Amino acid sequence: MKWLVLLVLITLAARGAGAAERINHEGRILGPAPVVTAPILFNTPDADAVVSTMQIMPVDSAWNEDVSHRPLLPNSDAMMAQITSDLASSRRTLRPFSEMNYALVPDNQPRVSIPFFNYPDESDLDGGTFPNGLYPIPANLPIESWPVGTPGLSLSQWQQDVNNTGGDRHSIVVMPGHGTIWETWLTRLVSGAWQASNGAIFDLKSNTPRPAGWTSGDAAGLPMFPAVVRFDECQRGMVEHALRLVVKRTRLGPIYPATHQASLGNTTDPNIPAMGQRLRLKSSFVIPSNWTTEEKAVLLALKKYGAIVADNGGFFSVSVCPDDRFPAGAFDHLSTITISNFETVQSTGPTEGPRSPGAPAANAGADQIIPVTATATLFGQVTAPLGNAVTRWRAYSGPGNATIANPNVAVTTATFPVPGLYTLMLSEDDGVHAVAFDAVVIRVTLPLTAQASGNDIIVQFPSVVGQRYRVEHSDDLVTGPWTVLADNLAGTGAAFQVPQPNAIPLGQQFYRVVILP
Repeated sequence: MKWLVLLVLITLAARGAGAAERINHEGRILGPAPVVTAPILFNTPDADAVVSTMQIMPVDSAWNEDVSHRPLLPNSDAMMAQITSDLASSRRTLRPFSEMNYALVPDNQPRVSIPFFNYPDESDLDGGTFPNGLYPIPANLPIESWPVGTPGLSLSQWQQDVNNTGGDRHSIVVMPGHGTIWETWLTRLVSGAWQASNGAIFDLKSNTPRPAGWTSGDAAGLPMFPAVVRFDECQRGMVEHALRLVVKRTRLGPIYPATHQASLGNTTDPNIPAMGQRLRLKSSFVIPSNWTTEEKAVLLALKKYGAIVADNGGFFSVSVCPDDRFPAGAFDHLSTITISNFETVQSTGPTEGPRSPGAPAANAGADQIIPVTATATLFGQVTAPLGNAVTRWRAYSGPGNATIANPNVAVTTATFPVPGLYTLMLSEDDGVHAVAFDAVVIRVTLPLTAQASGNDIIVQFPSVVGQRYRVEHSDDLVTGPWTVLADNLAGTGAAFQVPQPNAIPLGQQFYRVVILP
């Protein structure tokens, strides 16, 4: 006699029970940690695939801080008027500046000696011998503004600056596996050897700023990579961080997270912004529905995360990656936004705001497997030391619309209309710290029946219109292997008659129905 044991596997790539999700500060599931095996340039799908899975700076970093509800500085209006009057009348609107690019490198990227000829005493040498740094520079290192801003020049020609164009010539190298950024400026390849004015290293996993008084690629001593508008995030519809902002003049005394000052005239005028000053697009600014996806993504970020003053220059500008995949005119409307549409918010310090004690926590509970006819109990747990936090469950993904009975309590129930793999997100938000997120995966299965019919197995379940299935067999539940008996099946509730392999021995047999993705 043969015993039939029916199992259900929802997807071939389903998360194992108890596995932790990587969720960023915006509440986006990042998936597996990125792996880089060879240098990758910023303007490629390979780069998109990597950076989209990265947590770029900690969730409570100043770059990732939600400032949409921060109070204004008392002199906000005066500061915005000063920023405006400092600029020529033709430059008093927002300028999206196509400039900062980057390369992604593997952890074993060979190191290159690079001399720092202007600020070696304010440079991270990373194992080099003063005044030389030892940096993981790839042969295809892109230099600021290439390729959009360097028409007619190859990457090699621009690395050497064959036309003596000059400029700031920033470079950014990111090692995702190691979690480190290397940034330089006035970077050039001279007779086959690299040189730069200064070198700065930033830990993607830490909020620790550079030593007080040290510069970086930016006069504020800030990193550039976390602030650049990238192609992948624009395609998702939301830039998920603060932007790098350039103004005409800054005053003495940087404020967190800046570490360096570069005041023109050494002014202490409080109406002139400091390095590190945070500006925000006013909530009253209506984003036109007919503007581009890229423009909307930037403006949503400027409302939520704002922009941080990072350097002096002749414009009121934010940095956009010079990615040649952006459509022509993708950011043109931004240049119609006047400076008066911005305001200055009260910044938080290194141990304030999201970096202060008492952050909330959320635990969505263990993953579950339930039949489609059942109700799942969501055993969430939340803590909010400051109190007055908002608890929220929401459906993150799935083949149907999950119904959550009471989304504003940690322990509640959910039902699902069709079988499949569902992810539900639990969050706890106290309005001060980074929102705490966690997710639970619910595998919603089909009720199955099966019986032997001669040499065949008849498997019956209420299938879903449009869904396709595969039936597999094994005589060992733990080690397999699983043999495909029928593939790419479809139906609307009819039974599937699956022939058994001739060599199936007598004894306990296992069958499973795989719901194909």
